[in-house]
Amino acid sequence: MREREREREREREREDGPLDPEELKQVLTEALEQENELLRTYVIASERIEDNEELRVRLQNFAEGNAKRSRQLIEELGAMKDADE
Repeated sequence: MREREREREREREREDGPLDPEELKQVLTEALEQENELLRTYVIASERIEDNEELRVRLQNFAEGNAKRSRQLIEELGAMKDADE
């Protein structure tokens, strides 16, 4: 995790109240960035594996899970944007 993200996480942990809509959007946006980064990492790693088919397939499955979560986050952010309009 980058230092900026760690600081935001610490700030959130210090706050006791519920997230306001902008904070929630920020949380979801950061989660989307993390899911996309993991997806890229798993895809690149799976493409570089030559001698372990089972691991290669597992990494591809991880990437597919990240892609699904990314789509869900995009849909949620879109719904929040539509609700704002």
